[in-house]
Amino acid sequence: MRQRKLGQDISVSSMGLGCMAMSFGYGACDPDEAVRTLHRAVNLGVTLFDTAEMYGPYVNEMLVGKALKPFRDHVHIATKFGFDLDPRKPGVQAITGKFNSRPDHVKRVAEASLKRLRVEVIDIFFQHRVDPEVPIEDTVGAMADLVVEGKVRAIGLSEASSATIRRAHKVHPIAALQSEYSLWSRDVEDDILATCRELEIGFIACSPLSRGLLGRLIRGQNELAADDYRREMPRFQNGNLYGNACLAMNLRRAATKRGMTLAQLALAWLLHKGDDIVPIPGARQRYHLDENVAAAEITLTPDDIAEVETAVCAHAVLGTRYDHAGMSNINL
Repeated sequence: MRQRKLGQDISVSSMGLGCMAMSFGYGACDPDEAVRTLHRAVNLGVTLFDTAEMYGPYVNEMLVGKALKPFRDHVHIATKFGFDLDPRKPGVQAITGKFNSRPDHVKRVAEASLKRLRVEVIDIFFQHRVDPEVPIEDTVGAMADLVVEGKVRAIGLSEASSATIRRAHKVHPIAALQSEYSLWSRDVEDDILATCRELEIGFIACSPLSRGLLGRLIRGQNELAADDYRREMPRFQNGNLYGNACLAMNLRRAATKRGMTLAQLALAWLLHKGDDIVPIPGARQRYHLDENVAAAEITLTPDDIAEVETAVCAHAVLGTRYDHAGMSNINL
């Protein structure tokens, strides 16, 4: 697989793998199949794997660390911090809703993540969300200390505003910004993407398939597991979900006409938005992984891109990507 650059020093596969759903958020997952999927990803040339302490909590880091240990010299593992967690509670319930990016907390999380991941250095250490109570200079200063100590190779931010990115970058070079970017979530095009390019910061596109809405056709909440956290997201509320399924069908027809799946069209479109963009679609099973990775070899023409973007604009996506509280925590 072709490589793309994050920051000045890190080269990764043009398509990464988001590992969250293997342990968190989307209902039960077969851990053995998850391991087989991780191994398959390595064999397909994927070198960037994304996890976080809150996914589980903690168990996703342990899964990823154990599965990738035999391939440590060939992969980059990214993880994230930024919340107070209650380990006594499972899944989403463990998230207390409180941010925590205090320097002492940042360093404690890094030490714990290193152990769970079974590595000596975290390749990219992300602040999961900007903490409005802690100056970004203090948080990045602590992350920079970890780089000096050899415990972190590069640092990143997630869902941060252009102003915050600039302030952070003055303290220590930011290798990558991780934020949602897809055919249905394009707000980063307003100014954040331009800021990243000006500062030579790579862009990792999370949820590039809009949490599955641009993958398999989801018509109703009855198709989601009872503990699937998407049930609480506005785009997956039943009224919105039906309208979004209709929009997805329009895009699916455009994909079929070009001999590809909807997911492949959505990922190929994103890859064509710039060679500094690395999508990290999630996959819990090998056949979904194979489908996604194949998009890295697809070429779209300018006419293809224009037609796809017109199809999206013609029908408004219904619902924000998070509820009101969640939306208030991004682009800080």
